[in-house]
Order: sequence, then structure tokens, then C-alpha cells
Amino acid sequence: MIAKENLVTLDAPDGFSVACSLGRVTGSASRPHSMLRATFRSIGAFIGLAPIEYLTDAERAREEALEALRANASALGADAVIKIQFDAVEDDGGITAVVASGEAVRLQ
Repeated sequence: MIAKENLVTLDAPDGFSVACSLGRVTGSASRPHSMLRATFRSIGAFIGLAPIEYLTDAERAREEALEALRANASALGADAVIKIQFDAVEDDGGITAVVASGEAVRLQ
């Protein structure tokens, strides 16, 4: 699996250069809005729980999209994903969808 530090929005991670490009990859995730989760996040913030305990739906969808992106790039034999971009949308029903896309590469 690709290391998290090899997921970058830049042209290459610091100290590396691209040996070969394996093409565009994407990962997506969606999460329904939950009033119950939102209420618990508010209570958690009030009583001082760690930030991981009350991530927003969009933040959770972003993490899931990145995990899917890593898995798709690894399946191609990549050891990094560069030029990552995110698209996020929340529809009228409260569903948050995030798509992460980038270029799967091998580094040297």
C-alpha cells in the first residue's frame, strides 16, 4: 500500500522525481448526514474529546476517498500519487460526496 506521505498535491514528494506515470486514478466516498452524529460531535467538542472523535462527515468522506485512491494506485503498481485534487459536494438530502483524483506514479 502507498504510504500516506507519498500522497501529495505537488508534482513529486520532496527529494524524489517521477520515474514513470501509470495514469490517472480516483477514489470516492459518500456519507449520509446524521443529526445524531452531529449532536455527538457538538457534545464531544464541548467536553473536550480528541478531534478524531468528532470528525465531520466531509472529513470522514475525504479520508475514505484517499484510502480508495491509495488502493487503486497500488493496484496499478504505483508507489505514489501526485497532483491530488479533491471535489466535494453535499446534495439536498444531506449526503456528502468526495472524489479524490491524481496521477499514479513510480518514484526514483
